[in-house]
Amino acid sequence: MRIQVTPLASQRLKERLGSRPGTFKLLYDTVDCGCDGIHVLLILDGPDTGDLQVEAGDLPLVVNSQHVIFYEDNLKLDADENTTSFKLSSDSQLYGQNIQVRDMRDLKEPRPDPASLCGIRSRS
Repeated sequence: MRIQVTPLASQRLKERLGSRPGTFKLLYDTVDCGCDGIHVLLILDGPDTGDLQVEAGDLPLVVNSQHVIFYEDNLKLDADENTTSFKLSSDSQLYGQNIQVRDMRDLKEPRPDPASLCGIRSRS
């Protein structure tokens, strides 16, 4: 899997890393989303077990081996000039144009299961 990261997206992602080490993880979250699923970029201390390295220029980027099936082999990641969101696309489809970055490095508690990071919860 390869992701062509535009210069603006690369700059913005590096700014989010700051001076601390970290790994970006492309996550397709389908649990408790109330929808078909959402794409999220997480910043982790390092890859999780089962993560695969993604070719993304000089950015450290991984995807869970079980989520590879959701993506085409060649993708493009761009940043929106006017917001903090990102756009993930391929030659044949748009995966998302409001992809957010969540920095999980500062969590004091154990990180939740990646499949539960959607953030849209029922009111039960």
